Amino acid sequence: MMTSVNLPIIGIMHSPYGEKFGIPRQPNLVQVESYIEMCEPYNDILAFEGIEAFSHLWLIWQFHDNKNQQDDERFRPQVRPPRLGGNKKIGIFATRSMYRPAPIGLSVVQFKHIEKIGKKLRIYVNGSDLLNGTPILDIKPYIQYSDAIVSAQSSYAQDEPIRKSVLWTGVACEQRQKFLDQKKLTTQILNELEQVLAFDPRPAYQNDVNRIYKMKFDQFDIHFKVNDQNVEVVGFFDQESES
Repeated sequence: MMTSVNLPIIGIMHSPYGEKFGIPRQPNLVQVESYIEMCEPYNDILAFEGIEAFSHLWLIWQFHDNKNQQDDERFRPQVRPPRLGGNKKIGIFATRSMYRPAPIGLSVVQFKHIEKIGKKLRIYVNGSDLLNGTPILDIKPYIQYSDAIVSAQSSYAQDEPIRKSVLWTGVACEQRQKFLDQKKLTTQILNELEQVLAFDPRPAYQNDVNRIYKMKFDQFDIHFKVNDQNVEVVGFFDQESES
């Protein structure tokens, strides 16, 4: 019986998510732009002929940053999904947890365009939920008539998470405007960041309204607090100036 397989890495994801904290819990919740840079010999434009006719793509990828899973080879049949508050255990195969027997993920994203620069080939997409540097194992077109099942039931994840309002304190507003004036921050990146924050990136079991959380996004460090209605940005820093 075969117990393992070797799969080629065809590309590497480049996204503004510099750490696992803050990544949307599902694809397409946030319309953040990212791109896949294809590896040789898969950077042949001929391999993508006809892809422009598809609006969405399936990405098959590897969970490459699960340090705890890599160090522990024991099979754990149950996990605690964030949507259930991190308190209730259910079977691993009834979740999308990253801690899986085979560290493989599946995401549907919106296809934007292909860019060829010398030998570099980049596939631009929207709605990715992948950490920067994620290895891509395969790309497949999304087929609307078979992949979209309107009557599907999704147990505890049937409804989209609630979006909160994003507020900026006086100091954070000043820092945000400074980076806009310096052109370090674009309105697109700012809009994408606010979409991410609106879904409340905290683990579901954390509910301390006085705690200041820290998150990396693009080249920035964001400090924020959360209450029942709002996400309040209290600090906004350039990672380069902090280092």
